[in-house]
Amino acid sequence: MIDFTNIEKYKENNRIEAKKAMGGLPRSIWETYSAFANTLGGIILLGVEEHTDKSLHPVDLPDPEKLIKDFWDIVNNANKVSVNILSDKDVTIENIDGKHIVAIRVPRAQRSDKPVYIDGDHLSGSYRRNGEGDYKCTKEEVGAMMRDAAIKTQDMLVLEDMGLDAFNYDSVKRYRIRMKTYRPGHVWEELEDVEFLYKLGAVGRSGDGRMHPTAAGLLMFGYEYEIVKEFPAYFLDYQEQFDPNTRWTDRIVSSSGDWSGNVYDFYFRVYNKITQDIKVPFKLEGGDRIDDTPVHKALREALANCLINADYYGRQGLVIIKKKDVITLSNPGGFRIDVEAAKSGGVSDPRNSTLIKMFNLIDVGERAGSGIPNIFSVWKKQGWPAPVINESFEPDRITLSLLIGESSDKKVAIKSSDKTTKTKSQIQKQAVVTYLTEKITSKTTEIADLLGVKDARARRLLAEMVVEGTIVTEGENKNRVYKLKA
Repeated sequence: MIDFTNIEKYKENNRIEAKKAMGGLPRSIWETYSAFANTLGGIILLGVEEHTDKSLHPVDLPDPEKLIKDFWDIVNNANKVSVNILSDKDVTIENIDGKHIVAIRVPRAQRSDKPVYIDGDHLSGSYRRNGEGDYKCTKEEVGAMMRDAAIKTQDMLVLEDMGLDAFNYDSVKRYRIRMKTYRPGHVWEELEDVEFLYKLGAVGRSGDGRMHPTAAGLLMFGYEYEIVKEFPAYFLDYQEQFDPNTRWTDRIVSSSGDWSGNVYDFYFRVYNKITQDIKVPFKLEGGDRIDDTPVHKALREALANCLINADYYGRQGLVIIKKKDVITLSNPGGFRIDVEAAKSGGVSDPRNSTLIKMFNLIDVGERAGSGIPNIFSVWKKQGWPAPVINESFEPDRITLSLLIGESSDKKVAIKSSDKTTKTKSQIQKQAVVTYLTEKITSKTTEIADLLGVKDARARRLLAEMVVEGTIVTEGENKNRVYKLKA
């Protein structure tokens, strides 16, 4: 994560914290430990001071071995720290030009360990990282982490205060027709609705044997006015923003009252909207035209992932915006696995596992963690800029931005009055900021590969970011690198 031979090139940021520590372990180290563990992970440098220009410099610790011993003694004390998520290799002594410092690499905690808190109180002792500082988590943030830590996913909950009249049975009927189309002859096909919903996981039994909706069933098939009784912040919002002079040219919201407002019906209403401009080649199979492409499948994955992995107890609702050549899908809730692991695939840790089962049975979505890698693969084959994933906090939120239709081998004329280009640039710049947060420094060619554009386009974008004060350059010509401005 850090090149210690060039430590002066680094500055404190959301993943680096420097502490002089000449008087022993600083008290604030535990807040930083909690903050890094609960956010993206990071490295704590003991024996490093920050100069007035924000650059970092070693000071030579007099007894780094004792500092490490003290650290291990405290991090393993359950009265001080809720959990030790480190291994021996995460704490090392580094020699920088004869000066000794201690490096403590704090990984992002597994969801089962969150929140990582200090002083025995998860409400007052949980922290997160924001920029160069640690902040105390809100009660809402702690609650979200605790929900995610549960072994059972939140949509498995049986809602014993609700009856089966919370369901919109027209939605159930449409679901069953679609399932019959994709899974003809399924063993559940002849079941009555209630028994079918029980097998599906949409209904569960309470302690007295009575049937009630599960959280997944309510979300998938319920009426919106019933859903908000369990999920007060529930709100699904789709917007088409094609005219810069109006807020939206088309909109679908769950609270409109003229349709069910549930997740199932929202999915198909929105899918038809976001794919209506995707070109379909003329192709026949068995005499029937096949109106499906890898892009259609990728958009199904993206929309399903957004709905399946949302934290419906979280604030600000689920928002999907379609513009002329970019679609953004944003849902409440943070990643339950590392973002890079999600991109590489093979790992699946859904927030709402019953919703996944429901979508899978009608041929929507993937369970094996292949959804996001497939989206990236399809976009690359199309020659389009790479999708951008952004995870934000306060509150937890995931946003996926999909740029559509611009081939990476085309030259793009950048005009200050071009609102579409501006939108693309903003998304690309956010991707650069996210990348430099982890990589610290990068060359133009690396940024070009990240964005799926030519070097010349990447160079222009980086020049804009330098002028805007977001990043700075170091070195000249072939040795030039870019890094975040402190």
